Amino acid sequence: MNRKREHHESVAMGQTVSTMSRAFAHLSDEAVVALIARSDEQALAELYDRLGHVAYGLAVRVVRNGALAEDAVQDAFLTVWRNASTFMPERAKASTWVLTLVHRRAVDLVRREQRRRAEPLEAAGDPAGEGSAADAVWLRYERERVQDALRRLPDQQREALELAYYGGFSQSELAERLGQPIGTIKSRMFSGLARLRELLAEPMPEERTWEPKPSTT
Repeated sequence: MNRKREHHESVAMGQTVSTMSRAFAHLSDEAVVALIARSDEQALAELYDRLGHVAYGLAVRVVRNGALAEDAVQDAFLTVWRNASTFMPERAKASTWVLTLVHRRAVDLVRREQRRRAEPLEAAGDPAGEGSAADAVWLRYERERVQDALRRLPDQQREALELAYYGGFSQSELAERLGQPIGTIKSRMFSGLARLRELLAEPMPEERTWEPKPSTT
């Protein structure tokens, strides 16, 4: 009797989930985020169903650890729940926004782990600490340059590159997700990468701060 009851409960649960999925099927990711902004928990579950797998794959590639990746995804979707009202669809796709949150949280976790592991070395007076700090500053500088260059790309090119990089989408997956021919996606990515290289090759005023300042004595 218990097994029969559990079976019926499982079937009922599956029907409920299926009904929920159909209820959101006609909505875009952006519309689902709008519902989350109204504290709709089912909408949050729907967004997780749509993006959770990709988000976890992105986090794993960053943190190289399954448990930390789960933490990153969970924290990112908690941020979505709390800050959905701040999302601006005119600036980015909902999927890009969510995956950017996941990426940021994953990077934060990596940095936290690196600091935790480096603490004993710093306490012992690690001679390489100064060089490592300089490397970290330089990497942050380069990352900011790339992000600034991405913001200067046309929206369609930036969207394709961000989804491919942050989301791990293949060109065929992007074509399906964006509803565009794969040739269009390839063209956007090719043009975007070419323009990105041009922007990164341009000298920036900030680079002067890396030059040794002349002595005043």
